[in-house]
Amino acid sequence: MRAGGTTGEDGTTPGETPAEREFLALERELAVFLRRARAQSGEMAREVHPELESSAYGLFVRLDDAGPQRATELSAYFGVGKATMSRQLRALEQLGLVARDPDPADGRASLVRLTDEGRDRFRHVRDARRERYVRKLADWDRAEVAELARLLNHFNRRSEG
Repeated sequence: MRAGGTTGEDGTTPGETPAEREFLALERELAVFLRRARAQSGEMAREVHPELESSAYGLFVRLDDAGPQRATELSAYFGVGKATMSRQLRALEQLGLVARDPDPADGRASLVRLTDEGRDRFRHVRDARRERYVRKLADWDRAEVAELARLLNHFNRRSEG
């Protein structure tokens, strides 16, 4: 909000340009979306294992999609420090949900992968989540769902690095 301005019910301030309104609307909707996504990720991580932090769910998604990764690749992908990633992976290892194997390209490094138990637990929860999305978006045209996925992918790719 601009200094001295008043905010309307739609969150805009008089005198804003259409572009300012569009980006404020985007910011507002992303804030709601991210808050809900974090809460859902926490719920789903705990469905995989009751002791997991919400950030663990994203690690499962990445490892399931991309396969074994170095911890440094994971920390870069998620934009977190190496120490944070190390702590998260150590917790998952202790629960038997991920394992480290020597990297064939560099024996000094290791690759993190989902264990069979980790993959099975994750996929069970992921499939249940997908069913919830199917129900929530049942009245959407498939092209709308595809367009939303495409736009989110585009946004995420532009946000990397």
